[in-house]
Amino acid sequence: MEQYLQQLTAWRRHLHQHPELSFEEVETSRFIAEEMGKLKHASRIERLTPTSVVVVFATGKPGAKIGLRADIDALPIQEERDDLPFRSVNDGKMHACGHDGHTAILMAACRYFDDHYDQLSGEIHAIFQHAEEKLPGGAREMVATGYFDDFDFIYGQHLFSTSPVGILDIKDGMASANTDAYYLTIRGKGGHAAMPEGSIDPVVIGAQFVTLLQSIVARRVSPHDALVISNTVFRAGHAQNVIPDSAELVGSVRTTSEEHRQFARKAIEDLIKNLCAANGASYELDYQIGYDVTWNDPAKTAIVRELATARFGAEHIVSLPGMMGGEDFSAFARCAPATYAVIGSGAPNFDYPHHHPKFGLDERCFAIGLQMMIDVGMNSARFKSQI
Repeated sequence: MEQYLQQLTAWRRHLHQHPELSFEEVETSRFIAEEMGKLKHASRIERLTPTSVVVVFATGKPGAKIGLRADIDALPIQEERDDLPFRSVNDGKMHACGHDGHTAILMAACRYFDDHYDQLSGEIHAIFQHAEEKLPGGAREMVATGYFDDFDFIYGQHLFSTSPVGILDIKDGMASANTDAYYLTIRGKGGHAAMPEGSIDPVVIGAQFVTLLQSIVARRVSPHDALVISNTVFRAGHAQNVIPDSAELVGSVRTTSEEHRQFARKAIEDLIKNLCAANGASYELDYQIGYDVTWNDPAKTAIVRELATARFGAEHIVSLPGMMGGEDFSAFARCAPATYAVIGSGAPNFDYPHHHPKFGLDERCFAIGLQMMIDVGMNSARFKSQI
C-alpha cells in the first residue's frame, strides 16, 4: 500500500499547488486524464463535460456497474499557510475544502485497480467531477448526459477537518442539506445623509431585512426542524455623507425537506416585498434553487459500513446527524442508490474550518480514504441492484 500512498501524496501536492476554480478546471482535468491514460487496463477515458473526467474499468465479467466520485475544483480564496512547501501558486485560488485530497485518493485507487485488474468484476467508473463549489454544480451537468442512469451504486466521500483522523462518519438517510441562494437588490432613493427625509434609504431596509430573517428561523419553524438562513453579503454606498440609491444582499438558505425549502423561499420573498412596500422602495430578487438533499441509501450504506467496520473496527465508525452544508453529490444520489461518507482529516495545525485561508489536511487521512475507495471497488459485486 505504501507505493500507492507515496504517489497519492505527490499527486495531491501537485494539485494543491495548482488549483483551478469551478468550471475552469482545464489543466486539472488534463493532468488527471494524462496520468490515468498511463494505466494498462483502463478501458476508456470519458470527457462528459469539458473539464470532467471519467476513467472506466470495464472487466466484461458479470457484476455491478458502480461509480466512485471525487470533486476536483478549488475556491476563490488566497491561501495563508506559509508552512506548506506546496502552497498554491495561483493567486486568489486555493484548495480550501480538501478536493485535492479527494482527487488524488481516487487517482491512487485507479492505479490500485489497474494493478489488481484480474480481481475486479462488472464495471467501475472513477468520476472526477468538476465544479462542486459553484451553483448549479458540475454533478447536475454530468448527470444530465444520462451516463449514470443505469448505475447500480455511486460512492462518494469527503475529508473533514472537523473530525479527527481515524474517524469515519457513515450514516443512513440525509447526509447533506438542500442548498439554495438568494441575490437581492433593494432600490430606494438616494440623497444627502443630513436630510434623510428626502430619501428612501435602502440601507435601513436591508438592515431590517437581515434582522427579520432570523425571525423566520426562530419563530416560524419548530426548534426540532433544521433551517439555516445566512445573509453573507451586504453592499451599499460609497461615501460617508451620501444615502445610496440601492443595496445588494446575498445569502444562503439550508433546509432538510422540500416542504421547508418552499416555505423558506416564500417567507423570504414575502418579507422583502412587505418591507419595500412599507417604505416606498422596490426590489429585485433572484432566488436560486441549488443542491438537493444528499440521501444515503440504507441498504447500500449498510454494505459500506460493514466494509469500513471490518477494515478499521467499530470503534472508528460513527453516524452523526446530517450536515447543513451543501453537496452536489446529491445529483448522483438522485439517479442511483448512493452513499456519501465523511472521513476525519483533523489534527493539531489541521483544524481550521473548510473554506478558511489556513485550511489544511493531515495527510495521515489519505490511507483511510484510499482504503475505502479500494474496498468499495474491489467489492463492487455486492452493490448489484436486485430486480
